[in-house]
Amino acid sequence: MQNNKNNSSYRKRNTKRNSRKKPGKRTGFSFAGKDKLSGLLILLIVFTLGIAGGRNVAAGLWDSAKEIISGMWSGMQSDQTSHPEHKQQATFDEKNPGRLEVHYIDVGQGDATVVLCDGHALLIDAGDNSKGTAVQNYLRKQGVKHLDYVIGTHPDADHIGGLDVVITKYECDTVMMPEFEKDNNTYRDVLEALSYRNMEKTVPQPGDSYMLGRACFTVIAPLKEYRDANNNSISILLQNGQNRFLFTGDAEAEAEEDILESGAHVKADVFQAGHHGSSTSNSEEFLKAVSPKYVVISCGEDNDYGHPHAQSMNLFRQMGSKIYRTDQQGSVVAYSDGTQIVWNCSPDESWKAGEKRKQADE
Repeated sequence: MQNNKNNSSYRKRNTKRNSRKKPGKRTGFSFAGKDKLSGLLILLIVFTLGIAGGRNVAAGLWDSAKEIISGMWSGMQSDQTSHPEHKQQATFDEKNPGRLEVHYIDVGQGDATVVLCDGHALLIDAGDNSKGTAVQNYLRKQGVKHLDYVIGTHPDADHIGGLDVVITKYECDTVMMPEFEKDNNTYRDVLEALSYRNMEKTVPQPGDSYMLGRACFTVIAPLKEYRDANNNSISILLQNGQNRFLFTGDAEAEAEEDILESGAHVKADVFQAGHHGSSTSNSEEFLKAVSPKYVVISCGEDNDYGHPHAQSMNLFRQMGSKIYRTDQQGSVVAYSDGTQIVWNCSPDESWKAGEKRKQADE
């Protein structure tokens, strides 16, 4: 979905590795100071020894010097990247599940999901610019006082619009967002909220895994840099015991194909329909790999984009998936004990597709 708060243009900029600011830490490369002196010292030594030892000695020393300088350069360049220096790996015990709740919050045409397990909390997106307080109130009613993780899947307003309110009101240990950015007011509001909290966004890498109580979630995408926001969505696989939940944000068919080609094990009991049930996501090949018993669609009632699209609904039906949807049923909650999943409502049986009334990016 496109940001309706301000026309957006895309840009890239360096992102810090850690969620907390560390005063005095250099985050960009500048060939100056000690780095420059070290390089000049190496060259001086090579030059002096070369004169003393002759052409053959000089050539050998020069080759060694180039390797040293090249290593220094590569090391300092890597300090510019927004990626963590080490893979984040969690120790997960499938035989020791927790008490997991997954709340697909009704925020109209947008996404907001809170995952609770053993007193820990993960928030994935927070609806559009008008939904921050509603998400805050929902969290409060669930007894959430602290967020271990916050994920802004991608910088579209219907996903991160309410994050500034949540970050401002709640203490958050780690805020994850993709490296892809948008130059608009909504995105700047989130950055300002992070600054208020003296935090910086963390850019997770595919394969990173994190514990949430006795549950665990693993990042599976984005696998590369895409030109559009949707395909840059952070996608995760959440597991509690034998139960698996898949979240792909607004990732479209291109990103879904890349996920499959990466070899990621995406089979899941519950799949939150990609891109609010749009036909640009939820490709047949991807759905076959996921093979979800349940599909949750987060979208607004009678939304202008026609979500969920008929093509997606037909595929879900062919898969034999049971459907839950926020536009018809309000907030939907799944409870997992590691072996079974129960819901706060019965599956929706209308199989009603949306009707598109607006020419806009979906």
